[in-house]
Amino acid sequence: MQTGQPQQSDSDVIWDPALLEKYNTSGPRYTSYPTALSFHDQVTRADIISSWQQSDRNELSLYVHLPFCHTLCYYCGCNKVITRHPEKVDRYLDALEAEIAGLPAEFKTKPVSQIHWGGGTPTFLDSEQSERLMTMLRTAFAVQDSAQISIEVDPREFPLERLDTLKRIGFNRLSIGVQDFSETVQLAVNRIQSEQLVAHLMAHARSLGFDSINLDLIYGLPHQTIKSFAATLEQVLALDPERLSIFNYAHLPDRFAAQRKIKDEHLPPAEQKLAILRHTIDTLTSAGYQFIGMDHFAKPDDELAVAQRQGVLHRNFQGYTTHQNCDLLGLGVSSISQIGRSFSQNHRELKHYYQAIESHQHAHTKGYVLSQDDVIRQRVIRDLICNMQLTVGDIEKQFAIDFNDYFADAVQQLPELADDGLIVWDGNTITVEPAGKLLIRNICMLFDAYLKQSQQRFSKVI
Repeated sequence: MQTGQPQQSDSDVIWDPALLEKYNTSGPRYTSYPTALSFHDQVTRADIISSWQQSDRNELSLYVHLPFCHTLCYYCGCNKVITRHPEKVDRYLDALEAEIAGLPAEFKTKPVSQIHWGGGTPTFLDSEQSERLMTMLRTAFAVQDSAQISIEVDPREFPLERLDTLKRIGFNRLSIGVQDFSETVQLAVNRIQSEQLVAHLMAHARSLGFDSINLDLIYGLPHQTIKSFAATLEQVLALDPERLSIFNYAHLPDRFAAQRKIKDEHLPPAEQKLAILRHTIDTLTSAGYQFIGMDHFAKPDDELAVAQRQGVLHRNFQGYTTHQNCDLLGLGVSSISQIGRSFSQNHRELKHYYQAIESHQHAHTKGYVLSQDDVIRQRVIRDLICNMQLTVGDIEKQFAIDFNDYFADAVQQLPELADDGLIVWDGNTITVEPAGKLLIRNICMLFDAYLKQSQQRFSKVI
């Protein structure tokens, strides 16, 4: 295939305009397989419990969704509740306590190696409320002394001294929402915060001994340019975070009402958005960060980078993770659990969540129980998207299948990807090439049995 003038950057990513145009279709992010679009209400709580009891994973990871936010960020597509009333948290904690009490007994003994508070804005909780929630978790579950305990932080309306409380109750990792340091962009998305505010927060966190700090950025926001985002990256690099997440803004105003406040004409055009991404990858990798894939970067000695090099990286609803042998238990409104061969999602509306907890002591509303085919495809997609390589022999040995026969449709399409330079395919190994790193979702999509019925509901892969 003739593709014009491909260019290879220092990041070992080949930028080929013709390839990007050909493959930049809609597709899943594969934080799960099957995706949440396959969940349905015919899966009962009893079905989920049965699947949970059959899980052979050795450890448990806890995710707690805390939906409350002080103000509305216009780009946000998260499940959230905008309020200025902190007392609403107390009722929510009561519901969480009841939900935890209603869990099967086996969850109380399985070692917990990871806890993450997401939102919303978890730091909406004051010190007393945070301590109450952490005490609930430690009382109910077998939280290990070595557990990684992380929280998403909004620097605005967050007094520095509250970090002392978070460290004292066990948090050792922070993920700080930055998005962009440009004041013009911040005004357009209703999220004003200075670089100095973030710098002070990080400095205090490091003085307290937090193990790792991640910064979240978003590209594709209104009024962003290559030059303006380059300035943000320069400020970010000066802060020296251990990890970075650079998310692609998906403008879906029909789905997320808040995004209707963002004018289409203020968004960077597609070619400029792609140029911002390219400059971002070049800048961060030139500064020494490893491009994990999709939207994640980490320093070479960070455990994410090490796990990828060792071929043991994992991916779940929080993104890339090193906790491969963990079941994921989600608590709170809209949270998703991935345990054994099942997915279970709680009610998305807060009032329905409260009603369900009061009536049933659980908030399960829909889910999915994986077939053997799902399990096989889940493994294939995970290996590709996490480790950029798939060994056919490993799949055949684990699942007693003939790979070429089982995935006949996908195998027929692999030569085209190889001809385009996205992969190397030798009949036993699929290795993602520099040109394929940006298009890893497309490679995974070959093995997705559900894509035809749901592809139009996803955002663009780039």
